[in-house]
Amino acid sequence: MKFDPNEFKKRAKADFERAWLMGSEILTPVTPDRAYPYNTITSGKEHPIFQTIHRLREAYIRLGFDEIINPLIVDESHVYRQFGREAMAVLDRCFYLAGLPRPNIGISSQRIGSIESIIERRLTEKDVEKTREILHQYKKGNMDGDDIVYEISKALNIEDTLAIEILEKVFPEFKELKPDTTTLTLRSHMTAGWFITLEKLHDRLPHPIKLFSIDRCFRREQGEDATRLYTYFSASCVIVHEDVTVEDGKALAEGLLRQFGFEQFRFRPDEKRSKYYIPGTQTEVFAFHPELVGSNTKYQDGWIELATFGIYSPASLASYDIDTPVMNLGLGVERLAMVLFKENDIRELAYPQLFRQVEFTDLELAKMIRVDKLPQTPTGLEIATSIVKTCETYGEEKSPCSFVAFEGEIYGKSIAVEVVEPEENTKLCGPAYLNEVVIHDGNILGIPKSEKWSRYFEEGVPTSIQYMSGFAYRAAAEIERAVAEGKEEIEIRVRMVESLGDINVSIDRAALNYITSTGKKIDVRGPLFITVRASIS
Repeated sequence: MKFDPNEFKKRAKADFERAWLMGSEILTPVTPDRAYPYNTITSGKEHPIFQTIHRLREAYIRLGFDEIINPLIVDESHVYRQFGREAMAVLDRCFYLAGLPRPNIGISSQRIGSIESIIERRLTEKDVEKTREILHQYKKGNMDGDDIVYEISKALNIEDTLAIEILEKVFPEFKELKPDTTTLTLRSHMTAGWFITLEKLHDRLPHPIKLFSIDRCFRREQGEDATRLYTYFSASCVIVHEDVTVEDGKALAEGLLRQFGFEQFRFRPDEKRSKYYIPGTQTEVFAFHPELVGSNTKYQDGWIELATFGIYSPASLASYDIDTPVMNLGLGVERLAMVLFKENDIRELAYPQLFRQVEFTDLELAKMIRVDKLPQTPTGLEIATSIVKTCETYGEEKSPCSFVAFEGEIYGKSIAVEVVEPEENTKLCGPAYLNEVVIHDGNILGIPKSEKWSRYFEEGVPTSIQYMSGFAYRAAAEIERAVAEGKEEIEIRVRMVESLGDINVSIDRAALNYITSTGKKIDVRGPLFITVRASIS
């Protein structure tokens, strides 16, 4: 908090040592919600696939390639141009795009009557004409479907809800529409986009042309499982040059994959023999990574197939009037990411929120546990601090006993706060008053800072929330409320602690679900036995 420099100059001049010791006066009281580990600055987490994409982009750029975006929506005619008689087999793997037809809807006298009954007034000739024009413009494609409700409500000067009711009840054609398939497909392989791009660029850029694109492709699989998804990322590149050869593909594959820790490479002819490659040039790339040896993946021998390259067939290139050889190399980003992150299930890699148990570290769990009820005024914070200090000082005093913790004013009322224990043969505070909430191996424990429990504090994450401090903040908050409500006295008491709520501590639902689902435990049981009384006048 701010302070008066002149005041501290005077103090320092009079007694520097005392002024130095009084420096703590300017520190803002730290409430539990502002204390570490709750008050921390954390960084976000990258998705492993996009982290791999980022690294691939940098790797391609280091190799001298320029980045582009290839068309994602491809007409089926391009597949025929590229694959010839094999096109139907390729198109069987494609997702076709469909759209709703735009019906020709008229407005009969019966429909006019239905509209009038909904809006509870008669339509003028101008109203009818405006509505007819809206439907006509929609049919012609001059208006999007999501604009119809707005346009009808504006034309008839009615609420959107009535316009929606009109569309549902008067024009059922909109609900009965069935999608019509187009000849447009979602790109199933990056090559479909490369031919379209190179048709425009092959004679407009100096050779060699070196381009890369990392983007989604879509494949109509029989279903998704541990090895395949409906959509995946392809990291693909091309080199356009009259002297390009298979040897360039080998060199490129090595140059790209060495940047990811792969050390050895094998090249084998690909048996699939895609029709857009020259026969004998389609090549599979196998790479060795030492970290795969003995791993829990299926590539325990260290070798994995990662990429494929080949020289585009002149028969396919000619259909785009491309007269220069083109070498193409591509790899699946997910396949590479599974190696780098040692994953076995592509679904868990791509969609961990759907297929994997959420994991939290002890530190992350600690940040999801906090004191619940807090005082709202500086005086309230002072009361809480005073209660804690009183417990620390006199907690072991034999009962019956009573100690004044605070005397002062709040909301214009005088208050006196005591920590009391009226029963005999016990102590001011119960044995667990110094217990602290600690996270250890995913468990939430309430334990004292003693030699017996020292390793839990050292290996785990202490939250700095002691039982007596959690109780003290709750007591101060209730005292504030009692004063505001005009009460003359209040007693706040906790006996046995059975749950976090008993010590005024709350836990995020995500943390609670994690602890429950992983078989961890919350054990904060203990005898607290603290009583606070406040007199208000």
